[in-house]
Amino acid sequence: MSTAASHLARLVSGAHPGPTTPPAPAVGPHGIVVDDRDRRGTRPGPPPAPARGPDGILFDLDGTLVDTIGLIIASFQYAVRAVLGADLDATTARSWIGRPLLPVLLDLSPEHGAEIDRVYREWNLAHTAKHIRPYAGVSAMLAGLATAGRPIAIVTSKRRVSAELALASVGLTGAIPIAMTLEDTQAHKPDPEPLLAGATWLGIPAGRCAYVGDATVDVLAARAAGMTAVAVTRGAGEREALVATGPDLVCDSVGELAAYLGVGTTV
Repeated sequence: MSTAASHLARLVSGAHPGPTTPPAPAVGPHGIVVDDRDRRGTRPGPPPAPARGPDGILFDLDGTLVDTIGLIIASFQYAVRAVLGADLDATTARSWIGRPLLPVLLDLSPEHGAEIDRVYREWNLAHTAKHIRPYAGVSAMLAGLATAGRPIAIVTSKRRVSAELALASVGLTGAIPIAMTLEDTQAHKPDPEPLLAGATWLGIPAGRCAYVGDATVDVLAARAAGMTAVAVTRGAGEREALVATGPDLVCDSVGELAAYLGVGTTV
């Protein structure tokens, strides 16, 4: 077995302890209860919103506005198998979502990471239309925000061409502008730099913006940027892991998110 494959085997066998339940209730940095299930474990209604909503709203893309999770996992698995001859489990691949691609792959294999990155991108672009899925209600939510004149934009770790293709594949071209992509900043989530740049792009102070994302790195970046951190549970992150990072709000459906943002949706 190659050195890289051995490293992958060690990573897969030891890097995934089971989820832990954080203390309840969990309270975000702005004093909002983010997980208010009662002691019987029942799910609450729509999460409470701050008294004053955000002036600007920045969104992650993968797992937040479009369902690319299956595509990303399949792309990781194909590229790792093609270059290293090793199988990558879905849990490991899912844990990488939200981070810039090349650093993840160089951590996996310093020798072959760049080649895995090339194969990943080639396969991903060729199979986007087949594997990507829309999230019901997102189009209506974005249309409602646009109609209301709310400043919105995307901040993503994807390359711009991939982000544009993802939006086009689910009919969202023109529904929301792309502010920041991988090419636009030196640092990336969980560093706050791309989110701060996104707030500047909107022309709104970071402290008056919310960032909506599905991964723990999204919540960490939002908190570091001083933004309202909104976690959605339909994407890459497990609910328990998201809550443990201390978001201001956890939304379990598009309808809950739309309600917090002050727009209607049928979902």
